[in-house]
Formats: sequence, structure tokens, C-alpha cells
Amino acid sequence: MREYINKAKTLIEALPYIRSFSGKTVVIKYGGSAMLNDELKKNVIKDIVLMKLVGIKPVIVHGGGPEINRLLNRIGKEPEFIDGLRVTDEETMEAVEMVLSGKVNKSIVANIQEQELNAVGISGKDGNMLTAKKKLVNGRDAGLIGEIVKVDPDLIETLVEKDFIPVIAPVARDKKGNSYNVNADYAASAIAGALRAEKLVFLTDIEGVLRDVNDPKSIISNMTITEAQKLIEEGVICGGMIPKVDCCVEGVRKGVKTVHILDGRIEHSLLLEVFTDQGIGTMIHCDQSTKVY
Repeated sequence: MREYINKAKTLIEALPYIRSFSGKTVVIKYGGSAMLNDELKKNVIKDIVLMKLVGIKPVIVHGGGPEINRLLNRIGKEPEFIDGLRVTDEETMEAVEMVLSGKVNKSIVANIQEQELNAVGISGKDGNMLTAKKKLVNGRDAGLIGEIVKVDPDLIETLVEKDFIPVIAPVARDKKGNSYNVNADYAASAIAGALRAEKLVFLTDIEGVLRDVNDPKSIISNMTITEAQKLIEEGVICGGMIPKVDCCVEGVRKGVKTVHILDGRIEHSLLLEVFTDQGIGTMIHCDQSTKVY
């Protein structure tokens, strides 16, 4: 009996959050182990489906790095990275688009539709959603890596209004029609800002922002963007965590109310963050000095 009472308490705890977030947009950057492990994959999809069924409007932006690497290896091409960004020549761009806009995107759509909800797979090129320009990586030309210069959310908003879950591959084009590979974190941040989303959630393979990288229990559960920038300056946030936090800060500056970094390896991490008092991971939000644009 105690088990059933605890389940009831969990549902009651979720009620104010369901009421608060119903009708609001939540952008989910889907990546890491949650895309590779079959059990985690099922749980993430179920979390998103439940969010949708209680009135939240989920929008998914996904990565697919390991799948791209597998295809490149099959064609005898060695993946190359500069500062964590994939060097993208024309042949690599073809592989990126095939994997992201094709295999990975349609697999996520199929998984959602198996739960009897409607989803549509699109890329940033559809409806001129994402306009990009060539991005230099520390002054170096790394090929067809794109930097987003404009987001047109009309197509996403139309799909959401028609009760579809949009699933977006981070591929963009410039004004001349050239295709670009866009980092999924940056794409999710830009899209969430354009939608003025209630939340932007990054599913990652880390617990969140740690005060001590050697201590998983030193997680910082809540910070303003001013505090985040100070921690970067102090070297507490360092290495590969800096671009992740930069994306969070950028999302808040563009109008997202809260941005969350979650460990996607934890079962039902999305539901734990959105619908419980404690939450998990790190939440980043604005402060009085934040300028929204």
C-alpha cells in the first residue's frame, strides 16, 4: 500500500508544475547517451510524450555525432574536430545531412509515433527556418560549419498549432543556398530564443555544472547568467563545459525563461526536472542585469 501512496504523492507534487507549464513551449536538445542506449531512448520518448499529453508543447532539436562518425568510417573518412566542432568538407556535409535529416531524424519521429502521437521531422533548411553563414573556429576555416544568423519560427509554430511535435535536424543554409552543419546546442538555443520558450533543456552525459569537476556531488543546481559568467572567469567552468554554458546564457538572453543542463543517463531525467520540487541538474536563469533581445 505504501508504494501506491508514494505514487499518488508524486502525482500530487507534479500538479502545480503541470498547471504552470501547460500551454508553454519546451525545447529539448536531444543528444548523448540518451540517443544511443535503447532503454534510455525509450524513456526519453515516453517523457516527451507525457509532457505533450499534459499540455506542454515540446520541440526537439537533435544531434547525431556517433551515427555520423559511423558513416564516415564506413566510407573510409576519418572524422576531424577543432575545439569540439566537426571539420566539414563537402563530402562530410553530405554524410551529415544524410544522417541527421534522414536516419536519425526519422528514427525519432517513428519512436514518437509508436506512442500514438504525431511528429514531423524537418531540418533547419525547411521553410527557411535557419539561415546561417560560415563560422570560423578560432580564426580557422573548418569548412561548412554554420553560424546561425536568423531563425524564422513560422514553420515550427504552425506544426505545434496543428498538434504535431516538431523534430529538427541542425542543418541550415545561407542566402546563396549553401548547406551548413550547425552544432545542435547552438541550434537549440537559437530556436528556443526565437520561440520565446518557457524552458530549454540540454540532455547531456554530465550531471550538470560542477563546482569541483572531480566531485559529482558538487553540482550547482541554480545560477543566474551573471553567476555563470563569473564562474567561467574564475575557471570553475572550464574546457568543454564553457560552450555548453555559453549556449545556456545565450538562450536566456534571447528570451528563454530557464535553461537546464540534465544528465540524460538518468532514467526519466526530463520528468524529474520539470515535474518535481527538487529537480536535477543545473538551471540557469536571468537576473536583474540581464538584457533580453
